[in-house]
Amino acid sequence: MIEFGDLRYGEAITQMEHALQCAQLAREDGAGPALVAAALLHDVGQFIDDAGNAAQGQGIDARHEETGADFLARFFGPAVTEPVRLHVAAKRYLCTVEPGYAATLSPASVLSLSLQGGPMDPAEAKLFESGPWFADAIALRRCDDGGKRNRWAVPDLDSYRPLLAALLHDRP
Repeated sequence: MIEFGDLRYGEAITQMEHALQCAQLAREDGAGPALVAAALLHDVGQFIDDAGNAAQGQGIDARHEETGADFLARFFGPAVTEPVRLHVAAKRYLCTVEPGYAATLSPASVLSLSLQGGPMDPAEAKLFESGPWFADAIALRRCDDGGKRNRWAVPDLDSYRPLLAALLHDRP
């Protein structure tokens, strides 16, 4: 992650700044350790096979949420990996059920939304709501949307080492 941390995939801040801001927002929201870790790591799939450049550079959805969740599953349990896997679906869901939500998305998120299937249809939204990781996926999405601030000083990556290390052993 550090190797790609200085990259910007269509946002005004770097990937590392985004990850750290998302994790800080999760902490501020009182999220448990697994959701804080998910917020920190939710875009790790952007760094696999150059997926981060797929939307802007190639006009395709590289499904970074799936790639990232699958990668993280080697190290963490579903309380970390499933919100990561579902954070794109959560964006699509919120576009369907929350008036005005789509207007708050960054230009990069709007572009990726169009490649990720756009807003959910009502049946798809109802099915998403019934999933076991629904609440965590929505909470992660809120952090993802909020973690795009210029010049916001947040704790560094090393501050998350103990949390991540503890979760490595928290697998079913």
